Amino acid sequence: MSTNDDLYLIADELQAIANIGSRFSKNEHDLERYKQIRSISARILGVIENRSPDEILEQLENNLLHVSPILGSEAAVFQNDQILLIKRHDDGLWAIPGGLVDVGESWAKAAERELWEETKVQGQATKLMGVFDSRNWKSKSNLHLYHAVFLVECSDPSPTPTSEATEVGFFSQDNLPPLSRGHHLRVPFVFKLYKGEEPMAFFDLSADAIPE
Repeated sequence: MSTNDDLYLIADELQAIANIGSRFSKNEHDLERYKQIRSISARILGVIENRSPDEILEQLENNLLHVSPILGSEAAVFQNDQILLIKRHDDGLWAIPGGLVDVGESWAKAAERELWEETKVQGQATKLMGVFDSRNWKSKSNLHLYHAVFLVECSDPSPTPTSEATEVGFFSQDNLPPLSRGHHLRVPFVFKLYKGEEPMAFFDLSADAIPE
């Protein structure tokens, strides 16, 4: 990979950080910092392309919204036919460990990272169980997401509550806790994938295939 290719990747990651931060932050000082990060991205691109940073910055500021679905990644960890779930801070309901994929990060690596951040369990993604369209699977987010669920193998699946999960635990298919929106459909279906009742790797053919 050339130096310019590396710089394009760095500029893209900075722009993504600035866009996501600007989208969710309400603090004026943080918003100013994200604006500065976007300006740094424009300066890097200006050096690569021998263009005015101001011209590039104007283009970046006109492209703050995602033009493609956002990628999410989730880690399905099973032990004795039970699945690992976390209790979320935001709604007090349970979910598969997961979150958004960072720019520059693989889909599978994101599942492993989110698992560690939310439960302090280390594991390795071994199979893609399925890709779920948030519009079809009634996810909580208003943004259009594609959730990838990976089967993650762990040598010592002993979860611990963290700043991102108030409670953690393993649950059987017939004894699931109250599940967060979207997860109330995905978790039972992930059990079917795990048991071989549905083929991996699942993907949405049409909304008609989604269970109610």
